[in-house]
Amino acid sequence: MKYIVTLNGKNYEVEVTESDAVILGVSDSAPSAPAAAVPAAAPAASGSAAAPVSGGTNVVSPMPGTILSVSASVGQSVKAGDVIMVLEAMKMENDIVAPADGVIKQILVSKGSTVNTDDVLAVL
Repeated sequence: MKYIVTLNGKNYEVEVTESDAVILGVSDSAPSAPAAAVPAAAPAASGSAAAPVSGGTNVVSPMPGTILSVSASVGQSVKAGDVIMVLEAMKMENDIVAPADGVIKQILVSKGSTVNTDDVLAVL
């Protein structure tokens, strides 16, 4: 999709795809159509590169924060309550645990990723 974004008096024609954004042109004139905002669900905002696998049990973030470590790997068997990763929020370390017994099908975050509440972190 193409948007015209005005920033500091300059208009930027921006093309946004699912994986990136490209500036197509810059001008000092007013846009001919109202500027549209970039969708809030841009993948770069959360650092998540892939969509969750359907049909599994999602492990979601209980709060916004930063992933400090990921201790599980794809294909690993886990039991309910096993620590999968550690999330730092408000200078506190929070263990993210498996909600049920299963096998890790997908891990959607890595160390240093910033996540929001209810972001899918992994799929069992």
